[in-house]
Amino acid sequence: MKLVPTIGLEIHVQLQTRTKMFCGCELEFGAEPNTHTCPICLGHPGTLPVTNEQAIEYATRIAVALGCEVAPRSIFHRKNYFYPDLPKGYQISQFDIPFGSNGRLGDVRIHRVHLEEDAAKLTHVGDSGRIHGSGASLVDFNRGGTPLMEIVTEPDIEDPAAAREWLALLRTTLRQLGVSDVNMDEGSLRCDANVSIRPEGSAELGTKTELKNMNSFRYLERGVEAEIARQRGIVEAGGTVDQETLHFDPTSGTLTPLRSKEYAHDYRYFPEPDLVPLAPAAADVEAARAALPELPEQRRDRYAAELGLNPDAARLLAFDAELGTFFESATAAAGDGVEAKAIANWVTGDLVALAREAELEPTATGATPEALAALVGLVAAGSVNRGGAREVLAVLVRDGGEPAAIVERLDLGASDSGELEAIVEQAIADQPDAAAKVRAGEGKAIGAIVGVVMRETRGKADGGDVTRLIRAKLGL
Repeated sequence: MKLVPTIGLEIHVQLQTRTKMFCGCELEFGAEPNTHTCPICLGHPGTLPVTNEQAIEYATRIAVALGCEVAPRSIFHRKNYFYPDLPKGYQISQFDIPFGSNGRLGDVRIHRVHLEEDAAKLTHVGDSGRIHGSGASLVDFNRGGTPLMEIVTEPDIEDPAAAREWLALLRTTLRQLGVSDVNMDEGSLRCDANVSIRPEGSAELGTKTELKNMNSFRYLERGVEAEIARQRGIVEAGGTVDQETLHFDPTSGTLTPLRSKEYAHDYRYFPEPDLVPLAPAAADVEAARAALPELPEQRRDRYAAELGLNPDAARLLAFDAELGTFFESATAAAGDGVEAKAIANWVTGDLVALAREAELEPTATGATPEALAALVGLVAAGSVNRGGAREVLAVLVRDGGEPAAIVERLDLGASDSGELEAIVEQAIADQPDAAAKVRAGEGKAIGAIVGVVMRETRGKADGGDVTRLIRAKLGL
């Protein structure tokens, strides 16, 4: 029996507003603990929350960008639970009528998007993370009350790598919208995954478990992979999967139960009596839709249709905002003499590979868009072959510089056409058996002649040009 995984994601996005969701405390990551608080976000009795207008604007922008239906009227609820990071004893969130619903991003449907406030930040010291531990937990209320947009997908993902790729697409989309810095290291974007398995062909989903607070793409992929393997092991051994919340440790690769999860809601939601309903005007929603920038999926389609990029290159450049901007800057610097497809191939192929070897982001190396454009121009003009150009790019990635000067310094310039012709003629004369086989139709035999030419030119000749010249000299 083949078991198929089903994955749904719940993403929390901190909105990049100046102040908190329901009070005027300023937001500042890394500030001294408990220095951005007030009676409202600390939950003191007798205080009244006021909704952040900019958060509503950002929520509208997100909802329309994800193709959601924006509710004409939605309300806030009190989500009751007791934890040290929640001073009021409840979180202000949205329950039965979310801000937006029924959207889509790529191949994944969006179930709902809703507004809420973030909890405070707990720091566990000593042994406190374990049951009956002897350590302590410290609370920083600076984060408490930060505007959050929760995005909940349908269970449309069936592969951990696809979950990672979709989260990267969402992150790029949100960054393009300008609503969040989506910095996963700082917790501006956090992801939970609901994971289950079912027999192939079955429409009924299996019992799901929840992986909490994964803050990197690799963390998400590895955590989901581990949970799928765990569930498969249970089912194949004849057991049943329990619904529970788990923590994945990316260092050890282990999964640890946090708590069991009941099927029924136990948060005792009830309407927040101190906040008026949200009723965005239709004109405001349409204005937000009209003001949307070019989003990653639109950029991908443009790259394919207008620039002729292959689907993989178009997708990579469109779904990585920084890399796409680098590519467009290089294309603009190259002008009309160099095809965009050639630049795309160098960016998505050699630049990405060399940057990975150097453990750098492709856009953070010494190779500027202008330098890459100049290098591709040298290749197009025949001034350096591809192998030599890759050597130049390696120098650019490491040290920066000007491509033409590096070509000259390393003596990587292409051979003179007359000189190359003479070398080819001599190589044919030195390899009579290979020449005869090529004339007889044995195509692979040409490699022996090409090898001689490349050795004599110290690899500076272009392999394609050499092959064409050999065939011409042999009358083919």
